[in-house]
Amino acid sequence: MKEKTIDYVLRSTWMAIQKMYNEEAGRKESTMATGFALISIDPEAGTPSTALGPKMGMEATSLSRTLKSMEQKGLIERRPNPEDGRGVLIHLTPFGKEMRKFSKGVVLRFDEAVREHVSDEDLAIFKKVANTMMELINNKRIYTKQVQRAE
Repeated sequence: MKEKTIDYVLRSTWMAIQKMYNEEAGRKESTMATGFALISIDPEAGTPSTALGPKMGMEATSLSRTLKSMEQKGLIERRPNPEDGRGVLIHLTPFGKEMRKFSKGVVLRFDEAVREHVSDEDLAIFKKVANTMMELINNKRIYTKQVQRAE
């Protein structure tokens, strides 16, 4: 392919970011998914388990596996939701809060490094383009019922 598609650039960039995050998480015998979950859990009030999947964009089975692993490592504990007897709140343990701090630092360092090399104007354009792509996808404005073939 002479020109790389938008999809290719996004996918290869995300794969590089994912690899970088997993390498950093590996230093603490963790994973990117665990770090993302730690950051997504409210450190004070806890988070309903049903809210984590949509918040993280994870399928229920993957999230369930991640939470089980986190519980086994002593990062989280499940407690009944006092406002909904059927629900469960995910709370961070002291170790979970420590690892959340590490995970947040990894993400903020990446953000800082990018900001050191990319202007505010370019970042604003990047975010605008990314938001436009999300809008197109979420509003199902890319593919119609007819499948269009590449020429």
